[in-house]
Amino acid sequence: MTMPFDAMNDVPDDALLVLYANGDAGAARALTMRLTPMVLGYAARLLNDAAEAEDVAQEAMLRLWKIAPEWRQGEAKVTTWLYRVVSNLCTDRLRRKRGVALEAVPEPVDDRPSAPDAMIEAERAAALQQALATLPERQRQAVVLRHIEGATNPEIAQILEISVEAVESLTARGKRALAAALAGRRAELGYQDDR
Repeated sequence: MTMPFDAMNDVPDDALLVLYANGDAGAARALTMRLTPMVLGYAARLLNDAAEAEDVAQEAMLRLWKIAPEWRQGEAKVTTWLYRVVSNLCTDRLRRKRGVALEAVPEPVDDRPSAPDAMIEAERAAALQQALATLPERQRQAVVLRHIEGATNPEIAQILEISVEAVESLTARGKRALAAALAGRRAELGYQDDR
């Protein structure tokens, strides 16, 4: 039996995965529409390469469909599992690219209109991405998961397979490094000093 597509908006991720495993193609569509933007955004932030991020997102979703028949509801969140898979896939790709400096990878093209506000936001996003690229890999993963993707420290600990204390340390050091990297660019990025 398949559920109507609109009815799936309120169904939890793990229930949709079980429905897909039982032959409900609509559940797969609903889960894909819900999770792919999250997976793609996370991969793009870690890799700083839109094409590579699309490949990683596609591979992560394929892996999700493959494990669907064995999924046990309540043991882990689908998003936690997916973040871990994306982290591992990105780490593998970055290790293969070690010969190429991350700074040599071109910035993604901004398709937004060229209005002044959009330009400032694009400059801020590029500055943040450049600053993120300077962080060690594990710090970057922790900072992106916590402050951009909105994951909790326990979720990040599960994704990165480290302790919550290690997550707190990584995010604190990462935030300090980002603040230091961006401190001299406040005026350039359109921030007014209130001091």
